[in-house]
Amino acid sequence: MSSLNNALPTGAQSAHAILMVDDEPQACKWFARLYGDEFVVWTAGGVDEALALLLARGDQVAVLLTDYSMPGRDGVELLSEVRRLYGHISRLLVSACADKAVAMAAVNRGHVEKILEKPLDEAVTRQALREALAGAQRRALDQALVDQRAATLRETLGFLAHEVTTPLATVRGYLAAMRERHHDAPEGGGGMARIEQHKPGDVLFMIEAAQRRADYAQSLVSTFVQTARDACRSDAPLSPLASDLVAAVRDEYPFDPGEASWLSCDLTADFRLPGRRDLLYLVLSTLVKNALLALRPALPDDPRVCIALGAAAPAPGLPEQSVIRVSDNGPGIVPEVLQRLTREPVTTRADAGGSGMGLVFCRRVMGSLGGTVDVRSMPGQGASVTLYFPPVEETRA
Repeated sequence: MSSLNNALPTGAQSAHAILMVDDEPQACKWFARLYGDEFVVWTAGGVDEALALLLARGDQVAVLLTDYSMPGRDGVELLSEVRRLYGHISRLLVSACADKAVAMAAVNRGHVEKILEKPLDEAVTRQALREALAGAQRRALDQALVDQRAATLRETLGFLAHEVTTPLATVRGYLAAMRERHHDAPEGGGGMARIEQHKPGDVLFMIEAAQRRADYAQSLVSTFVQTARDACRSDAPLSPLASDLVAAVRDEYPFDPGEASWLSCDLTADFRLPGRRDLLYLVLSTLVKNALLALRPALPDDPRVCIALGAAAPAPGLPEQSVIRVSDNGPGIVPEVLQRLTREPVTTRADAGGSGMGLVFCRRVMGSLGGTVDVRSMPGQGASVTLYFPPVEETRA
């Protein structure tokens, strides 16, 4: 059983104990002594005692083994309650020959997964406990994965909502400005309304900027819609190439006028990415946005943002991993902020709507893929963020 436990994440390993329920104290002692060499065995002397133990430590119980005939509430009643309240627990019933009809009814109603006859055969019981424990841990693992995916989905959708809201707020601002400048056509003017310009070209600038941000918001939504469709297909496509991801961000990001010329890309060390495009697209877009925002307040003579594909070791002595590095030649990050980045929400742009969640989100996405995020900076010497990716097999099984 140790090899199975080592293969499971912590959440699934927490369900590990065998709970044996019998109203005969000697039977409980005998069971714990005989099977305690292989399993963690807890015992209870009746239904109420077992339910009290489960209320306190139910997440740690993997298998319930209960006698049928007990005074007061019987074993089938206990199994029914456990099925309702603790879906991950494997349920086994011990019965004598006289109880077989009741036991079979319990099987048919789904209260119990297996019946063991008295007196217990040690070899048969050990194998039944091994199989039940493995099944419970798999169910716990499945539920942990479902819970993790649900939490990731909630967090991702929240961050996506923020990323979509920001460009849409800009669009609304430009539309409100144009509405304020709108003038109805005067009587006899041929029905031609006009929008007043404060300086040459500023209306066209607002229209084009609004269009870029609307397109970017649409690209985010479209990416997630396509991912949802792919998730329902049995022939899901191979993981994307890093160069394709960089090209998508380069082509779809809503750069302000002139900003696109700041961006350079080195795609020579291409590699295949783990995970789906949607989250990684958000990650890379976030890093590009952060670099641009760092440059805008005090532009250097030659503003630069570089996206480079390559290979690097995350720490001395470790093997190299494929990386995407986003760097800029902006003002850099002060040490007290740098040491907190990626671990907690930190922003120096709260007045501009910054929440500080960008790098935290990036770290969580990379962590879910088995990768890491490293941020390096010196004040006055720009900053770089490196995404380290685990290797990806070239073909699917």
